Amino acid sequence: MHESVLLKESIDSLNLKDESIIVDCTLGYAGHSSEILKKIKNGYLYCFDQDDEAISFSQNKLSKIGSNYEIIKSNFVNLKEKLEEKKIDKVDGILYDLGVSSPQLDEDYRGFSFHKNAKLDMRMDTNSDLTAYKVVNEYSLEKLVEIFYKYGEEKYARSIAKKIIEKRKEKNIETTLELVEIIKESVPEKYKREKHPARKIFQAIRIEVNNELDVFEKSLRQALDLLKVNGRICVITFHSLEDKICKEIFNEVSKIDNELKKLPIIPNEYLKNYKIIGTYKPSKEEIKNNSRSRSAKLRVIEKIKEG
Repeated sequence: MHESVLLKESIDSLNLKDESIIVDCTLGYAGHSSEILKKIKNGYLYCFDQDDEAISFSQNKLSKIGSNYEIIKSNFVNLKEKLEEKKIDKVDGILYDLGVSSPQLDEDYRGFSFHKNAKLDMRMDTNSDLTAYKVVNEYSLEKLVEIFYKYGEEKYARSIAKKIIEKRKEKNIETTLELVEIIKESVPEKYKREKHPARKIFQAIRIEVNNELDVFEKSLRQALDLLKVNGRICVITFHSLEDKICKEIFNEVSKIDNELKKLPIIPNEYLKNYKIIGTYKPSKEEIKNNSRSRSAKLRVIEKIKEG
């Protein structure tokens, strides 16, 4: 079953009060949401997810804790719009956990895992049109190279993309393990020994299929607008591209000009509306107990004044 990463650190960082209104943008299997709901007996929790299985599981789990929550079946890029429909324009805290949940990885048929054989799918929202199968079998050489470099930071992007094009001329690439074998054929032996050669390619395809980076950036900017003064956003990322987006946006809204820092007192109108609270990584113990946490990073920001 799914173990929530940086659970204590993120819940503590949200500064939950009994009457807080909180948004969990990535409900998943309700690891974080369950803990939030326990702490906001007179508040309210809004949860976003697109995955029917996760929603069904979490509905059952959360209903045993309280009734002061609502699950919104939507991509978190629609954060502001969906909350406005509920007449909510300000909240006390927002959480993002950008990891793919363990059950999604572990269910063979979803096609997220490079360890298990499945149809090439990788959709978070199983109703969307773009699948991993379409990416692998229909994208041009240059488009494949671009996403493997950009989203996977894969140094053998071109040789892997060329091999995919070559193989799909013979027949369509149908399954995850077919793709894994093609990737293995495309990289040097030494590279295969260092770490699983399919990891970065599967990550890149998953990001492309779900438009993850663009969606995250748009959603995070909406989240900043939705915060009340003293409200906080917690973002848990699992790879450098997500973390880079988060870090840059947080810096953009919180960094004070270097020249102003030299003043003995900075006039209030020049102070930024947000301040960075901190960055946290999993403990050695957490990494030992849950190897999927090893690349995780939590960034926390607080709204300190209205614009």
